[in-house]
Amino acid sequence: MTFLNYIRDIQDPEHPYTLEELKVVTEDSIEVNDKKSHVSVTFTPTVEHCSLATTIGLCLRVKLMRSLPSRYKVDIRVAPGTHATEAAVNKQLNDKERVAAALENPNLMYMIDRCLEPTDYY
Repeated sequence: MTFLNYIRDIQDPEHPYTLEELKVVTEDSIEVNDKKSHVSVTFTPTVEHCSLATTIGLCLRVKLMRSLPSRYKVDIRVAPGTHATEAAVNKQLNDKERVAAALENPNLMYMIDRCLEPTDYY
């Protein structure tokens, strides 16, 4: 099983497609170092000014946190040059306290859980 299988069916928060179908994530965008228990996912938002880039990154993080053994450290990043506020999004997605605070927001968690729901149209 590849690591893409864990995240390929995440729904885009704005479009009726998965992140894989939109090419937001691909097999090549995932790096795994099993010895160091490290996974790095680089995603490409559909547009440079995507207002939900942080939400997409949080969906990826939550799905991997729920799917992988706790020994794994997960880094989520926007692909270089693909988002207007790339540095800010990357900082939000990889700061433990910011992520924890975001995941305490019930409205945000509702949106994330909706994106992580299995789809019936396959």
